[in-house]
Amino acid sequence: MKFRIAFSLILLVTFSQFANADWKEFRGPTGQGHTQATGLPVNWSETENILWKSKVDGLAWSSPVVVGDKVYLTTAVKGEGDEHSFRLLCLHVQYGKLLWEEEIFAPVGKLKMHKKNSQASPTPIIDGDRIYLHFGPYGTACFSLDGEEIWKQKFEYRPVHGTGGSPAIAGNVLVICCDGGDQQFVVGLDKANGEILWKTDRDTDPKKGFSFSTPLIIEVDSKTQAVCPGSDAVFAYDPQTGKEIWRVDYPGGYSVIPRPIYGQGLVFICTGYNKPTLLAIDPTGSGNVTETHLKWKIEKQMPHSPSPLLVGEELYVVSDKGIGSCIDAKTGEIHWQERLEGNYSASPMFAEGRVYFQDENGTTIIVEASKEYTELARNSLNEDERTFASYAVEGNSLLLRSENHLYRIGTSKN
Repeated sequence: MKFRIAFSLILLVTFSQFANADWKEFRGPTGQGHTQATGLPVNWSETENILWKSKVDGLAWSSPVVVGDKVYLTTAVKGEGDEHSFRLLCLHVQYGKLLWEEEIFAPVGKLKMHKKNSQASPTPIIDGDRIYLHFGPYGTACFSLDGEEIWKQKFEYRPVHGTGGSPAIAGNVLVICCDGGDQQFVVGLDKANGEILWKTDRDTDPKKGFSFSTPLIIEVDSKTQAVCPGSDAVFAYDPQTGKEIWRVDYPGGYSVIPRPIYGQGLVFICTGYNKPTLLAIDPTGSGNVTETHLKWKIEKQMPHSPSPLLVGEELYVVSDKGIGSCIDAKTGEIHWQERLEGNYSASPMFAEGRVYFQDENGTTIIVEASKEYTELARNSLNEDERTFASYAVEGNSLLLRSENHLYRIGTSKN
């Protein structure tokens, strides 16, 4: 079922102007919250430096993804009774106009959801001329960037509190973490046709198996790893075969949400509820390396939901309750901890020597990326709309999704 809206504006922007703007997956080009964009805004409000603000129907915390002059995002619109329509939307990046809207799946039945989650939380990922969409057990799909279906796939598991983890791509494989209350596994799909290439069960027996993390694809000693946190342990798999490479255990950790990051020769992950711990892991080992390759850990004021951010030799994290920290990535030494105020779900972003922290009520705190805490700006939007989704970047502007709108924030339309 298609909902297409005619849009006949002449496109004056060339591809080269947008070449550096592509933001194709959760947390951007590297999957780790970095952008090379320049001229991003530092100050804004509901009435200042808002290039456009477009209404978005449904409930979703997925982030926007951007290619060329188009923005894509998913949403879930509730119909009569317990019906839902899981949709893919395409907007024009310069004007915020809806170009087309495509229904992907239409599950019937009540969707059990945590009050902080949504029916469409996983962020799509774009590769070439295709976009890949994941809605947990309700289905995974591949569409063209023009909204034409290429394939659909489903695999059974029972999520708790809804779904959340986004897909990642390693070569020809789409890697997805599927951690439900009944079973926990990671699956590799052929991105060309959606066929299941491998399905690896988590080698754990957790009391609470549900988690929501997104894989991070890294290269270690010229070999590709898919780092996939889950309940009780983090695993690195060979994304071509699904074979386990290494693991680190953290018994009792569950509902793991943050995406891993990698740098300074270390993988950094958070262990989820009830007591979130930040771990620094050397990824060069094999087998269970809990006792040999765990370099340091921090157990206080670490995030349940926001992913960490690595800038050079410093790690930046914010706890769900608003405690921001700057940490030496090599040693775990804390340079500073500050109460930013507010509650946090979105992951921080780095641009032009600045760290952007976005809280759950429309406020962004911008600080200097430094071993000393220096606040540069504090910007607020409509506090009546929750803001749980993480940023995207287009050119010299920010894309920020609130509960009911998508904002493009910047100082010019170039």
